[in-house]
Amino acid sequence: MQVTLFGWGLKWLLPPALVVSAAGSLWWHLRPETPQFVTADVARGNIERAIVATGALNPVATVQVGTYVSGVIQSLQCDYNTVVKAGQLCARIDPRPYQVVVDQSVANLAGAQAQLRKDQAALAFSRVILARDLKLQKSGGVAQETVDTDKSNVDEGDAQVGLDEANVEQRAAALDAARVNLGYTSIISPVDGVVVSRTIDVGQTVAASFQTPTLFLIAKDLTKMQVDTNVSESDVGGARVGEKAFFTVEAYPDKTFEGRVTQLRQAPITVQNVVTYDVVVSVDNPDLQLLPGMTANARIVTDEHDDVVRVPVEALRFSPKENVRQAQGAANGRVWLLRGSRPLPTPVTTGLTDGTAVEIVSGDLKSGDKVIVNEIRPDDRKPVAAPALSPLRL
Repeated sequence: MQVTLFGWGLKWLLPPALVVSAAGSLWWHLRPETPQFVTADVARGNIERAIVATGALNPVATVQVGTYVSGVIQSLQCDYNTVVKAGQLCARIDPRPYQVVVDQSVANLAGAQAQLRKDQAALAFSRVILARDLKLQKSGGVAQETVDTDKSNVDEGDAQVGLDEANVEQRAAALDAARVNLGYTSIISPVDGVVVSRTIDVGQTVAASFQTPTLFLIAKDLTKMQVDTNVSESDVGGARVGEKAFFTVEAYPDKTFEGRVTQLRQAPITVQNVVTYDVVVSVDNPDLQLLPGMTANARIVTDEHDDVVRVPVEALRFSPKENVRQAQGAANGRVWLLRGSRPLPTPVTTGLTDGTAVEIVSGDLKSGDKVIVNEIRPDDRKPVAAPALSPLRL
């Protein structure tokens, strides 16, 4: 028969458990503090400072092809990705209404010209009458009043011919305008390029009453592209024309494209009180891998140094806990080397940094040295809790 003496067991076993717990606690608090250090190697390599920005790929030059006249689209000769030449017909608006205007203008011009010839003939006749009456006046056969009337008729005829000539010019100008509008019914490409957008279909009515509608968007040369990056106002001061830039696109995540900064546009772009500037990066696209509208993650290299001594930036921020007061104000000019098991302060002069590593311009450092970047002390680690006592069974 098994009997559990729980109360009796605690009475005799609790004091030894307390002794063990007290001894463990005493050892935990009196144990020697031997900090452990996290180190990194001092190495040589390249370091660069860059501006990180996002942007969109666009053709260097795009032309919006619109229409000056309104009407119904009668035919289409260009579509997406069509390679076009300057002067090539891309679409045609129904020309019949504008042809009617041309025909009317031709008729009006013909009428004006006929009226001019008529009045010129009348003027010539008036001059003949005047000349005859002037001869008769000398012999007393015609009164002065008749001669004066003849002179008035000549002057009136001369003025009428001038008016007719102006009317002919006006009708000719109206005919030219009608022919120009008729020519605008043929939508032609103004440049060599590729059609990247089309916004019309056959049978659609386009209206050019208030503004010119865009019918086609033609990229002039897709072998030359540019990235319009949005650079924040805090970083734009480091951007310069001619600097190298690298970017990636989601379509080719394993490939890095290289370009050059060709323009720093001074017009600010403000979105929700955030000010950015358009920094243009030009890139060659000979194999047409890059397409308009792709999102680019760009790095604009503002400065770079090759084959320099580098340490992690954490090494400049580190100070042993017992030396915190000594290191305050000198974190950017001191690193701690691990010599044996003890940290040794070493003054340094820093140079270029990329946010992860920093260049060491001068200081007693060489490749292979260990710089301390962090410290782990025993009191930073939590003690493991003792297992709970369970009732004893006798």
